Amino acid sequence: MARDYYEVLGVPRTADAAEIQQAFRTLARRYHPDVNRDPAAEESFKQINEAYSVLSDPATRSRYDRFGPDFRQIPEDYDERVAAGQGFGGGAGTYRGSPFGRSPGADRARARTWTESGFDSSGVDFEDLFGGVFRGRGSPIPGADQEAELALSVEEAYRGGRRKITLAAPGGERTYDVTIPAGVVDGQRIRLAGEGGQGRGTGSAGDLYLVVRLTPHPRYRLVGRDIHVDLPVTAWEAALGATVPVSGPGGTAKVNVPSGTSTGRRLRLRGEGMPHPRGSPGDLYAEIKVMVPPSPGPRERELFEELAAVSSFDPRKQT
Repeated sequence: MARDYYEVLGVPRTADAAEIQQAFRTLARRYHPDVNRDPAAEESFKQINEAYSVLSDPATRSRYDRFGPDFRQIPEDYDERVAAGQGFGGGAGTYRGSPFGRSPGADRARARTWTESGFDSSGVDFEDLFGGVFRGRGSPIPGADQEAELALSVEEAYRGGRRKITLAAPGGERTYDVTIPAGVVDGQRIRLAGEGGQGRGTGSAGDLYLVVRLTPHPRYRLVGRDIHVDLPVTAWEAALGATVPVSGPGGTAKVNVPSGTSTGRRLRLRGEGMPHPRGSPGDLYAEIKVMVPPSPGPRERELFEELAAVSSFDPRKQT
């Protein structure tokens, strides 16, 4: 049975419009899927939204207060139909209040009792009048979509492939065999159809969305689909130019370091970034880091001293 709308919003039945609106705003900020990553938050937000849409409209709220959660199944001309059918002339036996606090069987029994007690139903079919309500209780309700985070390394995201993951679920844990597309990026969602919240009746199950979260990497930095990596080179490679290897998630490639290269210069390897299943891959950017021997040997020191004596280069005077 549906939850009471006043209970959903946490307000009494005497709440005025301002109290209902304030309760909705408070709960919406707490359970909106954009700010609450709990898989159950989306379903809670749906209930909150539904409750507010009913209770914020005076006419709809009045019908809900009178007929309960099945008010939508009651004909708009309910009073006219009942009055015309009973023929009481305003006498005893007028039916007040909601008939839905009891079971469907009790309502049908009450209808029979009215007829058997001598009240003239004048052709009013109580099964026709209320039967839709009772049948409506079994109407299919689709399950809610759910979300969970999927942590991947840069290498796993680059390659893609199959992976088994285990997530907490009501009554225990569930294991899923997930296909990870090559080149997924942080924040991208992987859909597992039918693995979300269960529907009611014959309602279909919702979907489970795995939100990719790339774990920090000691070497690679991602900006969209572009991969940035530091490329250490020696002082003589930077000064004279050289072809050096650079490692990326997809393997090792060669890059040409131009002569006169300084720390901070970026060299682009086009198409060597993250793959894109439906577009162009990103690029790999190698950022130069000029390194010198931490403890130069005698001959190295001699050569550096000779270079210092003959060179007029002063980096502090460069603009």
